[in-house]
Amino acid sequence: MSAIFAHNLVETYLLTTHEKFLFFMSVKIRLQRHGSKKRPFYFIVVADARAPRDGKFIQKIGTYNPLTVPATVQIDRQKALEWLHKGAQPTDTVRRILSYKGVLFLKHLLRGVTLGLFDEATAMTKFQVWHEEHEARIRQRQEESARNRRGGGGRRGAPPRRFERKPGGEAKSE
Repeated sequence: MSAIFAHNLVETYLLTTHEKFLFFMSVKIRLQRHGSKKRPFYFIVVADARAPRDGKFIQKIGTYNPLTVPATVQIDRQKALEWLHKGAQPTDTVRRILSYKGVLFLKHLLRGVTLGLFDEATAMTKFQVWHEEHEARIRQRQEESARNRRGGGGRRGAPPRRFERKPGGEAKSE
């Protein structure tokens, strides 16, 4: 009786430790702040979860500049994918960045390849189509932003204001 109990206890211990390893890896993909006051610039890094925000990191996989319109993101897609496959957990902001750059979509497609749903060539063509559409949308947003900056700022579609002088010397807005 005690041998069966001990065997069940060992099985339970192995299952719980295995689950902890799968779901609670202590490595995070997160942002590391750089730049001066009110001018943020971030490195996207892989770091131990216990390390401070701007402290020691394992590997730098990209950069993020939120000050440009749209935000500029440079990321090594292959390194990010490798760390995600190893079990590194992205923070909420980094998860959105990875989704924006297509890393999570690529991970999803490669998961379908491992399950045998389709081959790798199909997955890569699907990713290429998505990537081209995504880049076109980004270019469109950049052009819109540039037009708005040149066009006079806050009043979209309205003609610029003209000021006329009254005979008394006061300025009057139309």
